[in-house]
Amino acid sequence: MSAARPVAAAAPWAESMFTFGVTGTNGKTSTTWMIAAAVRTAALHVLQVSTLGVAFDDEAWPRGKRFADFVATLERAHARGCRYAVIETTSHALAQGYARNWRFDLGVFTNLSDDHFGTHGSWEHYLAAKAQLFMHLGPGRAAVLNAADKHALYVDQAIPGDVERRWFAAPGRGPRLRAADLEAAAIEVGPTGTRVLLQPSPAATALGGVLTTRMVGEVFGENALAAALAGLAAGLPATAVVHGIAACPVVPGRFEVLLHGAGRPTIAVDYAHSPDALACTCATARRLAGAAGRVIVVFGAGGNSTPEKRAPMGEAVGAHADVAVVTSDNPRDEDPAAIAAMVSEGLQGRRATWTIELDRARAIAGALAEAGAGDVVVIAGKGHEEGQVCRGQTRPFSDVVEVRRILGESAG
Repeated sequence: MSAARPVAAAAPWAESMFTFGVTGTNGKTSTTWMIAAAVRTAALHVLQVSTLGVAFDDEAWPRGKRFADFVATLERAHARGCRYAVIETTSHALAQGYARNWRFDLGVFTNLSDDHFGTHGSWEHYLAAKAQLFMHLGPGRAAVLNAADKHALYVDQAIPGDVERRWFAAPGRGPRLRAADLEAAAIEVGPTGTRVLLQPSPAATALGGVLTTRMVGEVFGENALAAALAGLAAGLPATAVVHGIAACPVVPGRFEVLLHGAGRPTIAVDYAHSPDALACTCATARRLAGAAGRVIVVFGAGGNSTPEKRAPMGEAVGAHADVAVVTSDNPRDEDPAAIAAMVSEGLQGRRATWTIELDRARAIAGALAEAGAGDVVVIAGKGHEEGQVCRGQTRPFSDVVEVRRILGESAG
C-alpha cells in the first residue's frame, strides 16, 4: 500500500508550520542544533526538539513522552509565533508512526550504522524505520542525504520521485557514491572547533566556500554540511546558514573539550557509544594528538541493550587508541564485569594497551593521571548524562562534573 502523502496537517494551526526532521544513527542531535541555529540567525522563531530536550528559541521547555505531548508543544510554539520546527527523529519514533501523523517538510539522513539493529530485529527493519521520514514527504519537498553512506542509496529508492534530493559528502565517511551538491574538500580539526573547506559548487559558492563550527571533530564537519544543505533547501538566506552554524554552541557531551593548551593534555567528554561513533571519536582524538601525543579512552557499554555491539566497540577503540580503560557505563540489570569482559574481547590483540576498572570515577581519575602534555583523553559513552543506572536505581554521576572535580583538586 502506498504511503499517504503529503501527510495532512495535525490541526488547522499546523498548516503554517515548516518542519525539518533529522534521522540517522549518529549526528542527529548536532545536526538538529545547527539547523535550528541557522533558523534563529535568520531572525525566525524555531522549536528545537532533540534527545537533550525541547527549546523554543533559547528557552528550555518541558518534554512529554506521548505523541499528544509532542503536538501540544508544537501548538504552544505556534501560538508564540513559531513557524519552524527542527525535530530529531529516532528510529523508534518513526517506527511508531510519527511521520505518518505529523507532516515533515524536509528530511535529513546523516548516516546509518549497526547501533540499533538488535532492537529492530535486522538492519532492514532499522533502515525501513529511518526511511519512514522520507516516504511521506510531499511533492516538491526536499530530502538531504549522505552521498558517502551506502544506506542513503537505499533510502533514496524509497523516496517518491517528485521529492527533491540534495546530497552532501565528507571524505571521512568513505568514497563518495554519487554526485554531491555540497562536498568537503578538506576538514580541519582543532581543539576549539572545525573548519570545512568546500569543493566548488553552486551551494558552496552561496555559502562562501567555507563552513565553521565550534564543535570539534570531522564528523561535526560532516553534520555542518548536512545542516547547511538543509537550510539552503528550506530557503533560508545563505548568510544566516553560515553564521548560524558558526555560532551554534557545542552540544553538551559531544566531544566537549574541558581542558586544552600548551604543556597540558586535551581532555574531552563524548557521548559515543557505538562502534562507528567510537571510531570517529578516536579519529578526532588522534588528529588532536598529532604524531607525538597518545590517545587514551575511557569507555564501556550499556546493559540490557545490543550485546552484539560490545566486542566491536572494543575493536574500534583498540584499533585507534594507545591506552584503553574499560569501565561501567549504565549496566542497568546486567553484571558490569560480564559487560566489560565482552567489550574487552574486542581489545585482544589490538594496538592499545588496556585495563578494566569497573568504578567509573576511579577509571577517569586513572586516565587523567596517566595523561601527559600533548596526550588526548576521551571519556566516552555517557556524554551529557547526569546519572548512572544500575539495578533499577539511578545514582548521580556526570563525566563532566567528575573531570572538573579531579582537575580542580589537581590544580589546588
